Amino acid sequence: MRTGRVRAAAVAAALGLALTTGCSGGDAADEADEPAPAPSATDRPSQPSAGGGDGSTAAPVADPEHSVDPPGRRTGTLVGPDLRIYSQQPLSDALVERIEGNRRVQRVERISLGDFGVQNGVITVAAVDPATYRNYTPYVSAELQEVWDRVAGGELAIDKALGRRLQDADGYLKLGNDKDAERVHIGAYAPQVPQVDAVVNEKWGEELGIESGNALLVYTGIHSPRDVRKDLVDLVGDEASVTILGPNLDPGATQTAVLTGGSVADAVGTFRYTVLGGGRIAPDQSWVGANIRTEPVPILGSMTCHRVVFPQLRAALLEVQQRGLADEIHVDEYAGCFYPRFIAGTQQLSLHSFGIAFDVNVPGNQRGTVGEIDRDVVDIFKKWGFAWGGDWGYTDPMHFEMNAIVDPD
Repeated sequence: MRTGRVRAAAVAAALGLALTTGCSGGDAADEADEPAPAPSATDRPSQPSAGGGDGSTAAPVADPEHSVDPPGRRTGTLVGPDLRIYSQQPLSDALVERIEGNRRVQRVERISLGDFGVQNGVITVAAVDPATYRNYTPYVSAELQEVWDRVAGGELAIDKALGRRLQDADGYLKLGNDKDAERVHIGAYAPQVPQVDAVVNEKWGEELGIESGNALLVYTGIHSPRDVRKDLVDLVGDEASVTILGPNLDPGATQTAVLTGGSVADAVGTFRYTVLGGGRIAPDQSWVGANIRTEPVPILGSMTCHRVVFPQLRAALLEVQQRGLADEIHVDEYAGCFYPRFIAGTQQLSLHSFGIAFDVNVPGNQRGTVGEIDRDVVDIFKKWGFAWGGDWGYTDPMHFEMNAIVDPD
């Protein structure tokens, strides 16, 4: 038993993992190293399980409505996934069988993936079976039992730096940029599989609208991932994208973006894209042709955005004009709407890639400041369905993004 306790402590220390403690009180800002406790958890341990991976303690159930059976003790061999197959639709059983039948494919794990707009970025969330998926995660995540108990109990596990930046004051993460998007409590900060930012259980995945079984993690063993990728690209054709998992995105490889999480995501649609240099991407031209428009608008003259934005954007700018506030929007300080790229220094798509975000009055409204933009202008944009970056924890007051469908008629 002592060896098990020492091992569990070593894993937790190596992980630098934050787990909710179930204690009451305290401000999230004062406890920056851990998510805030869920308000109504049951059977919640006060610290990481002393027994390590043996599943001997009660599983935390923070959200019974979205909980699944606890995973129990980890079994099987840990492997690092080499490839990801990602489709806009569920992968057929026949296709999965053909992939598994490739002689150079050693193991696969079927998961569900969705991309959610969060504070101008897009994060990729996997809905998984905690009992089997954990064997594909980094060792320190796979071995700490409480991470997977918490995921099974209806909480979310997320990369630490990302979670600390995006969580709200109560330790929740809103998934989707709709006003009424679902909020999931962060139960653990834990290293993730490359190109996955956070994980939830399959019941939450269904609630969030993630396409079931639309992705595979592939382990190639001794075989070169690049060679196996060629086989799988031929096998899946246009049905899915096949990417090599690693610390850097593969330039020239086709990726898939499946925006999920509400009415705005549904209206915007999904696309495939190619990674370019300098943090830029090239969305599929058929999607661009069907959705991106350059149209006249009040005050700014013309903008290039997603077609669904224009009715309410025109209405907002017209109201700004009618209320005598047009001079508060500086035409020469407008920085664009449709700009397909990653957020600087990350592999997360910006919502500018979908043409549903725009930046105005840039010089006086830099990140991390309260911003100089007129608050009446801000209120008008909010009224017409645009969230303001000045409301975020790490502010971006130049930035507005569509978070609701508003019919001006």
